[in-house]
Amino acid sequence: MWDDIEFFSEHEFACKCGCCNAPMDLEFLKVLDKIRRDFAKPLKVSSGYRCSEHPIEARKKKPGAHSTGLACDLLVHGQEALEVLRLALDHPQIKGVGIQQKGKRSQRFVHLDAVDQSSHLGGHLARPNIWSY
Repeated sequence: MWDDIEFFSEHEFACKCGCCNAPMDLEFLKVLDKIRRDFAKPLKVSSGYRCSEHPIEARKKKPGAHSTGLACDLLVHGQEALEVLRLALDHPQIKGVGIQQKGKRSQRFVHLDAVDQSSHLGGHLARPNIWSY
């Protein structure tokens, strides 16, 4: 699967708790690859797959988008965040966008996911399509 992805590696998407590899959705990764190609600069993944034991997922009542293999957070800020957002919105597969642009510049990110609200967890995912943290 990862041979089909040009700009990202499995390591970048692996759960940070070290428990597993990165069971990401291939079609989602292909969309991210297109966004990265059009961005024409490296994009750093700060969070990819998260298993149910990951500290962020463990605090939630229900697993979030990252636990589906259909989400990632990209470390970008300012004009680059705006450009990633613009490129992502050109892809109808991207269903959720979260923007975190407060705090340290090195920790600002754009969340992208391809989670269809009507099918994720039996339709029990209540969230807007675009939000800020």
